[in-house]
Amino acid sequence: MSASLSASAVAGGFRNPVFDAQTAFRRIMDAFARPGTIADLGNFVEAPPALPPAAAALVATLADADVAVFLDAPGTGDAAAWIAFQTGAAIAAAPADAVFVVLAPASDPAGWGRFPIGTDSYPDRSATLLLPVEALEGGAPLRLSGPGIESSEVVAPRGLPDGFLASRAANATLFPRGHDLVLVAGARLLALPRTTSVKEA
Repeated sequence: MSASLSASAVAGGFRNPVFDAQTAFRRIMDAFARPGTIADLGNFVEAPPALPPAAAALVATLADADVAVFLDAPGTGDAAAWIAFQTGAAIAAAPADAVFVVLAPASDPAGWGRFPIGTDSYPDRSATLLLPVEALEGGAPLRLSGPGIESSEVVAPRGLPDGFLASRAANATLFPRGHDLVLVAGARLLALPRTTSVKEA
């Protein structure tokens, strides 16, 4: 996938690159450290419409020239150009090359296996999946447990695809390999690391 330079690519980055990136980084890391915590990434960046604000902020914060981002939805040329200009990251042409994956809304979990899951020796070589959902509240309750959660945490994201729970259960069996998953809705995100158990509440 090529990412041509355009006006939309050069606009919408961090207005205060050092302060904004540091603030976004702390919020993202806290969301991963305490699964079930919703991080608000506010209006740090303004990306093309194909890239949800929270996904754009995460990619702008964590991606660089050493990683590749895969956009798993049609009509993402402007988003690809924005990512390439704002972060220096490559736009992956193949799923197997991805470090970050911006999934399409309602993406079928059956297809997530094409993205890297790492190896037993190098589990960090897996892809982090960013899944757009309708909202992070108002859906069927899910109970989270695992590292970073004192006993359990209940969340209720709305708009999860069919097969989501089965996919997370299968992902857990791969440990230390597997995908970390981030749910994004507007400018907010909720991290579900591979170590987090996700079950019906």
